[in-house]
Amino acid sequence: MSRLRILAEGRWPGPEAGDDAGRAAARALPPLPGFAASSFNPLVAETAERCLRAHFGPADAPDRAPSRTALLLASGGGDRATARAIDSAAASGRRVPPLLFFQSNPNAVLGLVAARWKLTGPVVAVSPPGSVPGEVPPDALELAALLLSDGDADQVLVIAAEQAEAAAQPDGTERAEPAARPEQPARPGPPRPDGQPHPGSTTGPAAPPPHGDTAVALLVTLA
Repeated sequence: MSRLRILAEGRWPGPEAGDDAGRAAARALPPLPGFAASSFNPLVAETAERCLRAHFGPADAPDRAPSRTALLLASGGGDRATARAIDSAAASGRRVPPLLFFQSNPNAVLGLVAARWKLTGPVVAVSPPGSVPGEVPPDALELAALLLSDGDADQVLVIAAEQAEAAAQPDGTERAEPAARPEQPARPGPPRPDGQPHPGSTTGPAAPPPHGDTAVALLVTLA
């Protein structure tokens, strides 16, 4: 795989989730107009925004020029809540809201991010096997390197997002549970400018993920 250099990083939850108040705030994703019934699209959008702001500054800067940045979303589980909402409506014979079908396409939220930030590179969504919450799958990094090597973009924003599992409660509502995080073998990621281990790398038994939805975004380019 071609060597990648990390330009910026964003996470959900972020550093603010280190105390009780922060953990409570971290469970409340900013709403995303036009999307409903699921936290998956707000999760992707907010994590992407954090990463892009760290590198480019504000999205609404008046002098912002279009950027040849590709968008690559990797998710093993995908938008679980939207899928459940569609299945539930179809099984009950109720009319399925058309907006849910729009949301069921992962590229929908990527298109919103691309339009807001004037990103002109390719838009790709993949579901690599063995995805681990809070880590960027190696397959996604390899695809990012391929997009860069082919000259399709100057940078790639790689977003790895996993929505929490849901468990039924006695009242019939759903309670979010973190997805299982298996023990992972050590695997290197692209080097960081500060020399620290890459956030997508593991060096032994993995720690439990934070409760709820989890995402990480890396803006990468060729080293």
